[in-house]
Amino acid sequence: MKAFGHLRATRLDESDALVEFDIPVPEPGPRDVVVEISAVSVNPVDTKLRSLAPPDGQPRVLGYDAVGRVAAAGGQVRGFRAGDRVFYSGSAQHNGSNARFQAVDERLVARAPESLTDVEAAALPLTALTAWELLFERLGLRLGEMDNQDAILIIGGAGGVGSILTQIARRLTGLTVIATASRPETVEWCQSMGAHHVINHRRPLDQELKRIGIPQVRYVAGLNGTGQHRDAIVQALAPMGALAMIDDPGEFDIMPFKRKSLSVHWEYMFARPMFQTPDMAVQGRILAQVASLVDAGLLKTTLHSEGGAITLENLKKAHALMESGKGIGKRVLSGF
Repeated sequence: MKAFGHLRATRLDESDALVEFDIPVPEPGPRDVVVEISAVSVNPVDTKLRSLAPPDGQPRVLGYDAVGRVAAAGGQVRGFRAGDRVFYSGSAQHNGSNARFQAVDERLVARAPESLTDVEAAALPLTALTAWELLFERLGLRLGEMDNQDAILIIGGAGGVGSILTQIARRLTGLTVIATASRPETVEWCQSMGAHHVINHRRPLDQELKRIGIPQVRYVAGLNGTGQHRDAIVQALAPMGALAMIDDPGEFDIMPFKRKSLSVHWEYMFARPMFQTPDMAVQGRILAQVASLVDAGLLKTTLHSEGGAITLENLKKAHALMESGKGIGKRVLSGF
């Protein structure tokens, strides 16, 4: 079958940054479903993996987010059968989704939202899982607690995670949602996702919060640039507040957080499948909840642009957009 990935650590401007190769159609493991892929989206982790050498020098198929139909199921699979339309973000323990077929553990899979097209649904899995875990597990918010009078600052509101986190926080909690963006088009996007306020992350965030009359917040989601904003985050967080981050700030001194008794959390949605945790099936259940909320009209797709068919050229363009830092929402490719 046709698949796309890389053979070595590369930069995007190198001729073999992404390559097409032919690999066997996967056989399902006992708890796997094999999905015929119809649409995929590109995430920052795809570009990060491309810059790292594949393990054992073997070709690595890239990609996580996917929508498709179950083509085969392992002997222990009970939740799905051939023909089911599903969406998921997969794991590093299997080949990626940039292929005609993919095997994925059924515990990480849910039926795709009925109200969305394949392209619209493919924008959601990885970012929705990240946002959900960050908000309800790392920061400890309660789903549906609408009388919460606190505020959350989302640094990087126009990206994939920021787009769905804004919606979840606005629709499923009582938080005042403050997103950051710096261009007119990203400010407008954050507003369309449901942000109560949008401030400029090119200015000191604590000063921007004072400008809108909310000098301190209880929660901060550091989605990008967390390191450079560390001092402003400390100033902006109320005592006993919390920071949850997903980016890679390098060295990150948390001592300044001590005086206010602030907590610092990492969110890494790959931890469950990577370590095969006993509660790994939580991710499938989260996606099922997200699908229900979408079909109920409470959440919407974060699709911003369609990138055409799943081809080498279009994947390179999607990687380039991701690396530019100018992407908004999600870019989705569909069809072979």
